[in-house]
Amino acid sequence: MGRPNVKLQTLQRLESKTLEAQFLHEIQDGMSCSRFEAEGILDVVKEIYFPFMDAATDAALPGRITLMAVDADEPAGKAVADCRKRSVHLAVHRGAEDDKLLQRLGPGGFRGQRILDLCQQALSQGALLTREDLAFRIFFVSPRTITRDLKVLRESLTGVMIPLRSTVHDLGPVLTHRTEIVRLALTGKTTSQICTILHHSPAAVANYLSTFARCAQLAARDMEVGQIAFLLRRGPSLIGKYLDLLASCHGDANMAYHLDEMMRLGQCGGEKDASQRRATDG
Repeated sequence: MGRPNVKLQTLQRLESKTLEAQFLHEIQDGMSCSRFEAEGILDVVKEIYFPFMDAATDAALPGRITLMAVDADEPAGKAVADCRKRSVHLAVHRGAEDDKLLQRLGPGGFRGQRILDLCQQALSQGALLTREDLAFRIFFVSPRTITRDLKVLRESLTGVMIPLRSTVHDLGPVLTHRTEIVRLALTGKTTSQICTILHHSPAAVANYLSTFARCAQLAARDMEVGQIAFLLRRGPSLIGKYLDLLASCHGDANMAYHLDEMMRLGQCGGEKDASQRRATDG
């Protein structure tokens, strides 16, 4: 057998993470049609809808990008082309703060400071980045460069998980990562405290807690796991874990209190910290 063409395999994985590839996969899977038929449908959609969509789309905020990434609930070992994809919006450059980082640390130092946050941003939106995503879609360097960056980052952040697709599924299920944030909130931890404990950004924590709150609202309407998963666009396994946490609240007065606070405020995490600051200021 000949040696595998690594570059060709990389290109094929990257090509499978585009809007066109996602559309073709959904059409083929949902309508049981051929690739040829799916491509014909895609061409018609582009011809009719794209001119209006392009005109109506607002310009992206400075420093932000949108890309397709593998759904966080897809298991390890499954070919990227066969995985569900999600579009994620990432704040790559945050303005003057990152300009100073680039001046002080250079491109390599900048990547080292941003990789963990970018991976967490994607995970909070239900997707997992890969080394190839970081290399070819975000920083425009080689995967080998990203590998070196990750090695340095892991040495400096001992015990902190960098939520890439490979590491999340190797070191433990992504469900544990999400439910731990919710569990801490239900025991009374603030967003700031959770960020410190789990090395997450406030936006990522707020996103997880907001999803949990919506899950609790739908569960209160006697919806089934599958229905909630469909409405929230999350995996049934995650919804099942969230429902287990809700059940735990019934037998724990402290967790029940903080759950009531979440539901009363209507938005978790950041709102809670804000209310506490107002109480302190007042």
